Amino acid sequence: MSRPGTSTQHITPYDRFVWSDVEIERLLASGERRPELAAYFGDPEYLQLARLARKAASVAVKGALPHVLVLPGILGSQLGIARGLPLPNDVLWLDPVDIQVGRLALLGLDAGAAIIPLGVVLYAHLKLRLRLRAAGFDVVMHDYDWRLGIEESAAALAERLRQRPSRRLAIVAHSMGGLVTRAALALPGTQHVERVILLGTPNLGSFAPVQALRGTYSVVRKIARLDVETTAERLTEEVFNSFPSLYQMVPVSARNGAGDLLDPGAWPDSGPPLRPALLERARRFRDALPPPDRRVIAIAGVGQETVTAASKGRDGFVYTVTRHGDGTVPAASAALAGAQTYFAHAAHSDLTRDAHVAAAIVELLRKGSTKRLPTRWKTASRAQARVSDRQLRRTHTGKVDWTRLTPAERREFLQNLNEPMKLRLRVPAARRRQMK
Repeated sequence: MSRPGTSTQHITPYDRFVWSDVEIERLLASGERRPELAAYFGDPEYLQLARLARKAASVAVKGALPHVLVLPGILGSQLGIARGLPLPNDVLWLDPVDIQVGRLALLGLDAGAAIIPLGVVLYAHLKLRLRLRAAGFDVVMHDYDWRLGIEESAAALAERLRQRPSRRLAIVAHSMGGLVTRAALALPGTQHVERVILLGTPNLGSFAPVQALRGTYSVVRKIARLDVETTAERLTEEVFNSFPSLYQMVPVSARNGAGDLLDPGAWPDSGPPLRPALLERARRFRDALPPPDRRVIAIAGVGQETVTAASKGRDGFVYTVTRHGDGTVPAASAALAGAQTYFAHAAHSDLTRDAHVAAAIVELLRKGSTKRLPTRWKTASRAQARVSDRQLRRTHTGKVDWTRLTPAERREFLQNLNEPMKLRLRVPAARRRQMK
């Protein structure tokens, strides 16, 4: 699948930088490897992380507190191929150098590559780990292969939980990691998990996976810019549309305006072809997902421009954007019926990085409740915008030569991958008249 000269012996700087979160925490606290870490994170981020790491190092793990597993969401674990020592492992996600030479194709499930998880994406999750450590919690990051079906990842998580039957356990799960956790809790041997906190979990789905399957999602389009020989549509067809997990997160409510998206007939005929068998598998997963029990608490992000509805047009979907979500997951999806839900004015990717949210998580882990976040959210905002697949296909089309970017430009590119398209929201004319 990859182009000539791009074998597993192709070693990049990103392969050499695969240090574990535990090792990175130690290096930050000690000040070792400062030039490399400052170049990787940027000086301001490095200074914040180093301060948090020193604070965490000064606090002993408190045995009375539960052991915490942190689960990332989709795209939140590094993926690659194992290599024998002395070579470093071969990182594919997220290695821009490998993407530039066409090696992201190896992530497609049809490629048959022996892909393994290689640790969490540090920029997104290290702050949360350090803040929990500084509060006295013993914290472990649970990376996993997010391409696979959620039920497969849940079975692996449940097996890990069974290996610690005598320990007090809690889980903090971001985005799709929350669905993995909910499915795992339905399996035998997981009753000793005391508390679960879901951060921006698409319990009723999200339109980001819909756009990913259409080749119009900003992450897919930005990644395609790195490879001069492919397009976002081709990358979608060959790679992303082979991931069962994406199909399992499409919206399940008919109120979203798009109909039953687990029915192939509800999708436009244009664009990258879907895999009907994976839609049927997604339906079976959704039907089997149990309601939450008393252990589950949800935190929903609000106030961000989020796709909250879609309708089928001539050339694709037309999406309605409101501020009723975290930028990726609608608030109505993250707010889980049957579980206590709190609301935070934070973007989806910031739910694991925001200091205020982290302080609330600490209280929730300790006491099961917090006053740092409201339990009700109501907005008077009626502003909205509409954007179509056709319009989105015109975005992020120019190619990027990674070799010509400065270190600061490279950091900005990677750190802004999840940033959605900025639109101007307005109150529809009919509603403006009604409000007068």
